[in-house]
Amino acid sequence: MKQYKPTTSLRAGLRKSILTSLVIGLAVVIVISLFSDLRAVGNDLRTFDWLLLPLILIGTVINYWLRWLKWDYYLRYLRLDRNIDYPTSGLIFTAGLVMSVTPGKMGEVLKSFLLRQRNGVPISRSAPIVLAERLTDGIAMLLLMGLGLTLYPPARPLFVTLVVATIAGIVVVQRQDLAFALLRLIARLPFGRRIAPRLETVYTTTAQLLHWRILLVSTLISVISWGFECLAFFVVLMGVGSEPSWLLLLQATFIFAASTLFGLVSFLPGGLGASEVSSVGLLIALVGVSASAATTATIVIRFCTLWFGVLLGVIALAWLGQRTGTEDDLAALDTSEVV
Repeated sequence: MKQYKPTTSLRAGLRKSILTSLVIGLAVVIVISLFSDLRAVGNDLRTFDWLLLPLILIGTVINYWLRWLKWDYYLRYLRLDRNIDYPTSGLIFTAGLVMSVTPGKMGEVLKSFLLRQRNGVPISRSAPIVLAERLTDGIAMLLLMGLGLTLYPPARPLFVTLVVATIAGIVVVQRQDLAFALLRLIARLPFGRRIAPRLETVYTTTAQLLHWRILLVSTLISVISWGFECLAFFVVLMGVGSEPSWLLLLQATFIFAASTLFGLVSFLPGGLGASEVSSVGLLIALVGVSASAATTATIVIRFCTLWFGVLLGVIALAWLGQRTGTEDDLAALDTSEVV
């Protein structure tokens, strides 16, 4: 069985993607810092209570651990776990974090390529797991955002729109008669004969993962996992001088969930720009902190959630390469397999 080891071409592609996102991320930080007074932001970063950093990172690590449990739950539910022990499953999941800075995080389909190299599972069979992960993460963020919706009424229309769209999408996927009729129509098209079987595999797997019982379990895991990152943001706000209170916890939960959702629906790489700007704006409007303190809190939480995850992904990808033996260029794989 072929196994995966990062090659020069793949490493070059990943390096280019990460460096591009780093440049964009740095540009975003500079721009919001300039608008918030660069000198004041620098002073707030120096006076930040960095002793809280381990606690913030613990919240992030718990989030990753629970999300790995969800990934592994999907993997074993679909019986795609042949030759995949728990350490390997964990490494594949963590390696996918390196692609968190892709639009909508859909670059995490890298996990499907790694799985294919490990046990030959077709990408069209495992890629829906990434879709289900993003969907349940989005539902979890909506639920967490809903907890504090009274804090910011202008967000209600977007909240309602996203809830309706999510429910409608799930219901449509469950309408198998409609889906298979569409697949039959696609199969009659000139190019349809080649892609229709793969689309049917993608749809069948997606429908399995969106069964209400599976959806309920995975969404519950998502709510708990992202709740820990909301707690991490709460700790960050304490680090910039905010007094801990139940109100601050509610504000932190709403702002983190809302800004993450804004970044997700923007489809910008890693939500860069959209998440930061919305986080700073909501912190100023709801918590009442200064622009520099809001910018500092946003920089810290984005480092501890987004960029920390990318760093772990790079390490896991290298580790996975060391555990396996065959040199194989993942970049050369036909990405059309996803569909």
